[in-house]
Amino acid sequence: MHEPQRTEDTAGAVSGNAAAEESEAARRRRRAQFLRELHEAKELRNRVQPRRARAERMRQAVRMRTFRW
Repeated sequence: MHEPQRTEDTAGAVSGNAAAEESEAARRRRRAQFLRELHEAKELRNRVQPRRARAERMRQAVRMRTFRW
């Protein structure tokens, strides 16, 4: 597995609205990285524990069938 990349915030060098946009971009990058790693971890768990993964899929299917729009 790979190490998460650290991003340095340059908000101190930028002022006002640009700083908010930079921090928003950094937040989105961190969120995207987190979601990629979460998806990878779920796939790994599903390969390692197929019975538990199948039970979870069944529970999810029941939840989706009983969900009201």
